[in-house]
Amino acid sequence: MPRLLAAMLLLPSVALAQDAADGRRLAEQWCANCHRIAPDGPGPAGDAVPSFAAIAARPGRNADAISTFIRNPHNGMPDFGITLRQSQDLAAYILTQGTR
Repeated sequence: MPRLLAAMLLLPSVALAQDAADGRRLAEQWCANCHRIAPDGPGPAGDAVPSFAAIAARPGRNADAISTFIRNPHNGMPDFGITLRQSQDLAAYILTQGTR
């Protein structure tokens, strides 16, 4: 049993199930002011920041990369204090936009 627990602790953080539906809710609340979060909106139609579809289509983008990027400060992005789980849910939702 201790080995099983140790193995579980070493699993990558994205091994937890992500909730794309919750990611959409978070995106509507936090991200849609700047990003187009879905082809049919909400979000601005301009090119000032990438749409979620454009983010998902970038080479090398996966749930880990997106989740990490969301949690690290970068130009123009406000600090929402996003938790690991929230960033994983947002990443899961963003990746659904690349399959359209």
